[in-house]
Amino acid sequence: MSAYDDMPWLSLYDPEFARTDNLGDGTALGMFTSFALADPSFPLVSYFDTTLSSGEIEQASDAVAYMLQDNGIEPGDRICLYMQNIPEFIIALLASWKIGAIMVPANPMWKQRELDLVLQDSGAKAIFLLEQLWHEVAKDVLPSSQVTTVITCSPFHYLGNARPAMMAGVESTPVEGATTFAAVVAQYAGKRPQRYSGAPDDTVLLCYTSGTTGPPKGAMISNSNIVYNSEQYRAWRYLSKEDCLYAIAPLFHITGLIGHITVSLLAPMRIVLSYRFDVTTALELIEKYRVTFTVGAITVFIAMLNDPSRPQRDISSLTKIISGGAPIPPRVVEEYESITGTYIYNGYGLTEGVGPTHQVPVSKRAPVDPISGALAIGVPIPHTESKIMNDGVEAPVGEFGEIWLRGPQVISGYWNKPEETSHAIVDGWLRTGDVGFMDENGWFYLVDRLKDQINAAGYKVWPREVEDVLYEHPAVREAAVVGVPDDYRGETVKAVISLKPDMSASTDEIVEFCKSRLAAYKYPRIVEFVDEIPKNASGKILRRELRTAHTK
Repeated sequence: MSAYDDMPWLSLYDPEFARTDNLGDGTALGMFTSFALADPSFPLVSYFDTTLSSGEIEQASDAVAYMLQDNGIEPGDRICLYMQNIPEFIIALLASWKIGAIMVPANPMWKQRELDLVLQDSGAKAIFLLEQLWHEVAKDVLPSSQVTTVITCSPFHYLGNARPAMMAGVESTPVEGATTFAAVVAQYAGKRPQRYSGAPDDTVLLCYTSGTTGPPKGAMISNSNIVYNSEQYRAWRYLSKEDCLYAIAPLFHITGLIGHITVSLLAPMRIVLSYRFDVTTALELIEKYRVTFTVGAITVFIAMLNDPSRPQRDISSLTKIISGGAPIPPRVVEEYESITGTYIYNGYGLTEGVGPTHQVPVSKRAPVDPISGALAIGVPIPHTESKIMNDGVEAPVGEFGEIWLRGPQVISGYWNKPEETSHAIVDGWLRTGDVGFMDENGWFYLVDRLKDQINAAGYKVWPREVEDVLYEHPAVREAAVVGVPDDYRGETVKAVISLKPDMSASTDEIVEFCKSRLAAYKYPRIVEFVDEIPKNASGKILRRELRTAHTK
């Protein structure tokens, strides 16, 4: 028996937590029909000032599902969703599940090459997309794909004549001859599709991710994966119909899909959408709808703290916050709580784990490791095992290694890629590609991605440790650390920094600040100041872009 077999984390659970309520029929669609639709008048989706009830979502998704069947889409066929955070995303998602199709979410930031890869690999037969993305990207990609049904969506369909300030510059240019979402809902109003009787093991989502190695691969996500992790979100944060969620993450992302959409279907609770994340708009909507819960990258909450409009907004209702996706600087959690009064609960998950695999119990505070300075990501959620591995053997307690996990949320594999599946999933254990450790009490800590490790003159440097120190500087708003080529040291440490409004710092000041707090091989030799650090659609800092920019 090892320390991991003993599961010391079980003693850290909240006494009331380890429960599983009736979860309907065990399918993602069943959560909607059993809970959100139990009261058809329930205000389920709010998009700026427009609110759609569960009953209205049911009617619209029935119409869309009927249209898909009318166009020959069958159970098991793939349907691509290529849009921002608008109600059509949720409606089309439910419609696909009603007919047994597999939804393929696509990042609206993708260009031709990326969209083509996913359409070709998935063999999608239908696509729902924003008009703008048709003109900019899809019209050059779709002719070579297997897509036969194209539905265009306007971001303004559910807004009427309203034009929120943050959507200035957002275009809605109809596609000549295209079938529009609005026309589908009108034409098929009142029609009911032939419902597919789904099973818990059915694959219902195909989410493309870089995974642990190589180019993007389609993670096959089942009904049972979705239902299990939706319940973890609901139960760990004690969510109910009295709560309200603001969708910070993009809906195509695993956080948006599970931590926003499906947990809202299960609780059920209102989900507030705003096309995409805009910090000023987010603060406005949090106040307007008295939002209580959200999940987002730590960069989102840094942005909230530094937005000029925040002091004028009442966001006191937002008391249930989870952040994850990257190591979180303890200083940011402290600063957010000191200003807003709300503690940010750390968490950990990934696409192949369908969202959360480790969380901090409500009754606990994530400890900070005194040696590494890392903030704990939490403990494995119920029925989930986790361990730290080094070269195929379990690492001792406190020693760094790759985080492995297994449980009911782990995917069955990658779409049509058995070799990649066998590399990532070993005897049911998912290799995450993330480096961390477990302490003697069962808390897990995330250090960094394996691929982000810096080798400076033979010494290992983890960017997170340097970033934590940078966040302690009073002028630093955001920081990212990367390794860049160096003729003498092989790699050297570079810090990219954005400063808080009306504050300043020099390169020498930053270097000296770090030198006094880090070993000589860890402090940054190069400092670059930027207005904004590049991030992906979910708010995670893109270190690879910073490395690439340095080598150009």
